[in-house]
Formats: sequence, structure tokens, C-alpha cells
Amino acid sequence: MSTDRMRTRVTRLDTLTGLRFPAAFVVFLYHAALLGFLGVPWLSSSSAVTTYYDAVAHVGAVGVTFFFVLSGFVLTWSARDTDTAPRFWRRRFLKIVPNYVIAWALAMLVFAAPITDMTIGLLNLFMVQVWYPDFAINFGVNPAGWSLGVEAVFYLLFPVLLHWIKKIPARRLNLWVVGVVAAIVATPLLSTLLVPAGAMMPTEPDTSVNQYFFSYILPLPRVLDFALGILVARSVIAGRWRNIGMVWSGVLLAAAFALGYFVPPIYATRAVCVVPAALLIAAGAIADDEGRFTLFRNRVMVWLGDISFAFYLVHYTVMVAVWKLLGSHSYSNPAAVGLMALAMGVAILASWALYTLVERPITRRWSNPKKKLAAAALPAAEPRPLAVRGAGEKVGSSPTA
Repeated sequence: MSTDRMRTRVTRLDTLTGLRFPAAFVVFLYHAALLGFLGVPWLSSSSAVTTYYDAVAHVGAVGVTFFFVLSGFVLTWSARDTDTAPRFWRRRFLKIVPNYVIAWALAMLVFAAPITDMTIGLLNLFMVQVWYPDFAINFGVNPAGWSLGVEAVFYLLFPVLLHWIKKIPARRLNLWVVGVVAAIVATPLLSTLLVPAGAMMPTEPDTSVNQYFFSYILPLPRVLDFALGILVARSVIAGRWRNIGMVWSGVLLAAAFALGYFVPPIYATRAVCVVPAALLIAAGAIADDEGRFTLFRNRVMVWLGDISFAFYLVHYTVMVAVWKLLGSHSYSNPAAVGLMALAMGVAILASWALYTLVERPITRRWSNPKKKLAAAALPAAEPRPLAVRGAGEKVGSSPTA
């Protein structure tokens, strides 16, 4: 690939948009397994609860890891040369916060209010639940919300991280990728060696709550996943990335997921799938940039990808709401499959509504107001650009986010 890629790359990565929904769907599968542990006995057999949980025990972590790496990649790909940190933060706030607050309120209304004290509720509302080593706080209100607390840290740090990473010479980008991957893999090891064990997880009796928290939930170690996405994007843009294609990336991701059943949970959830996830993201972006066919660039998958953020936020609340509306019964295995299929359909409809009525109108109306665009024409009033020229790379036009 040429180093001129920065001037010619496509502005919208439909394959990566399409891949967002499968990532959100596997989180749906995992959270369905948690229902029985969180006071929603939707499966009539206790052995079915255990069997199902064991089958999907780390699949949700694969989805979360994919999203974290994807976030760094896409934000870097779409970074504007003349952008500023305040503008970037404004767009992220408008994209994330309205949906998050609505999902928080729905979760409180449907199930959380009677069992959530005010402190936990407010910590979750303000996205700071991820700074306390307590699962009741981390996963309080909406269990899916914790990852947005982590993402908020990513967004705060992105202007600085992008500035630093753009200073890395293109020839050294892949060395940095290897170094960050090594740091990610080392995170669970360092957590087990340095963090006192304390209590054990109820779903994983051999895994420490404290060690899992520091390895998987605490934002600062997870910044490595986000930084990996930034580095991979820079490597692709600079023409330095070794692309193995989507098929082989998918095969490696499936193999890594299978490997997760043979390693301790703290490694399965944190380390084993990060490299295949990065490979798949890069391969999808390159396929889009080169105009090649992918299974994820059709209208249905792109539409599902567009609503995937809303889906991610509301799916757990919808599962509980559907179960309650149907009478709060326990179900046989076949009936439970039907229950989850129904919840899936309702969650997609709810996500479509949230995307159509809230997310899209707000981002279109207020992300780039006319007065801000007019001010952008005055160079003397500009703060320091968010995206600056990378060492060893040519300056080119940046796509819109």
C-alpha cells in the first residue's frame, strides 16, 4: 500500500459499521446468561443456567474488546486535520450522553430503582462507576453502562493520544503495536501478581473480584486497547500494516475465542482475542478502502450497525421488561430460546426508535452548529488542532467523522 493512502481513503467504513452489531449481539448473549445470577430466573433448570453461562462466559468480553479497539481505530481514521479538542469532545458528548441518560432512566424505571441506592445510581448516571472495585457499583443500574464509563476516559484522552502517536515515525508504528499488545497480555498477569485477591467472583469462584476489576474494568489499563486501535489505524493509513484479510482474521478470532475456554477467565476476558480483533478491524477498513466486497457492507448490516450503540445500551433492560410483561415465569429451554428471540426483536425496535428519535437528530443538529463552522474560518481564533501531521507521512485531506 502507498503512503498516499491518507489522501484517498474512504470517509465511511461500512464494513466496520456492519461489524458493530455482531459485537453487540454477543454481549446480548452474555447478559442473557447473567439474568439468572441477577434475580431474573428465566430458565427453569439450574443446570441450564450453569450450562448456558459456561458456554458464553467470555463471549461478552470479546464484544467489549472489539468495541474498545474499534473506537480508537475509527476515531483516528476519521480525525480531521483542523479539528480541535473542544469540538471533538462536543461531538462525543452529543453522540453518547443523551442515549446513555435515557437508557439509565429506562433501567431505573424497569427494574433498578427498588434495588439501587442513590449513591450507586448517581455514580452510574455520571459514568464514574468504573473507578470503584465493587461489582454492585460497576454493574449497578444498567449492567452494560460500565463500558461507557471507560469510553468516556478514552474520549477525554484521545486528543493527547492522537497527538503523541502521530509523532511516531511510520516505520516504527508496528513495533509500537507489538509493544502495546504485550502490555495488554501482561495486564492480567500483573493483576494476579500485584493486586490482593480479596473476595472471589460469584460466577467464577476461582477468580478474584479485585484482580478482575483491575484487569478488565478499570479504565487506565483498558486505555491500552483504545491506543492499540489508534496505532493500527495509523499503520494502515501509513501503508505499513500487514493485512491478512477478513477471512483469516475471522478464523483467528474464532480460534482465540475457543482458546479462552482453556485459560483462566481473567486472561480469556482480557487478552486472548485482542490481536484477532485488531486484525479483523484493519482488514475490514482496508476492504472498504479498496472497494472490495464484504458480508458486512450490505444495507441490513449497516443499518443494524447504525443502531448498535442504542441496542447495546437498552438490550438488558428490554430482556428484563419482556420477562416481566410475560408474567415473570421460568421457561423450559425451548421456550427460553423463544423468549430471548422476542426480547431481541423488541430490543432492535427500541434501538431503532432511540437512534431515529434521539441519537441521529441530536448529532445532526448540534454536533457542528453553523456558528461554530463560521468561527472555524477565523484562523486566529483556532485552538491547537486535534490532529497534526504524523512523522514520515504526507498531509492529506481527512474524512469527516
